[in-house]
Amino acid sequence: MTTRPLRADAQRNRDRLLEAAVAAFSRDADVPLEAIAKAAGVGIGTLYRHFPTREALVEAAYRNELARLCDAADDLLLDLPPDVAMRTWMDRFVGYMTTKRGMADALRAVIASGGDPYAHSRDRMVAAITAFLRPAPRPGPRPARCGRRRTSGDVLAGLSGVSLAAGDPARREQAGRLLDLLMDGLRYRPA
Repeated sequence: MTTRPLRADAQRNRDRLLEAAVAAFSRDADVPLEAIAKAAGVGIGTLYRHFPTREALVEAAYRNELARLCDAADDLLLDLPPDVAMRTWMDRFVGYMTTKRGMADALRAVIASGGDPYAHSRDRMVAAITAFLRPAPRPGPRPARCGRRRTSGDVLAGLSGVSLAAGDPARREQAGRLLDLLMDGLRYRPA
């Protein structure tokens, strides 16, 4: 069964609901849905037309953030040199992970109800990282190719570790330095 695309106004409402939900659930997993609808500038009926349950809204908000992060890889590579694109994406990854930590209680409720918001998360992130590690179509500095010594999964693990440091506001500056260190390691090619 195929789903018809939403009308433009309905898509705008859905997008505003998802944005408001991410902000709200990052602060309070038990936020009333009416507050999310109000923050999005729509009525509660509009929220329920798009998301029939709280869990559906939480899962959609999480997946939307994941898609925004992963889809940004190709756009960044079109506009920036590969190493700059990857470093920019790394900053976005840390922001995404910080938001995900804020939504942790809401996501646990989705899992408790039988949902699996993380089903494709790792695969999507590894695919995005792999895009940065492919050979460059143009000259310029770039990270080393993904291979035996540096895999996309290894880079993801390193980014996840850095994001733990970034979760503490007092350590945000350190997180930036750690991302720079990770990039330096990706650029390094032994003789």
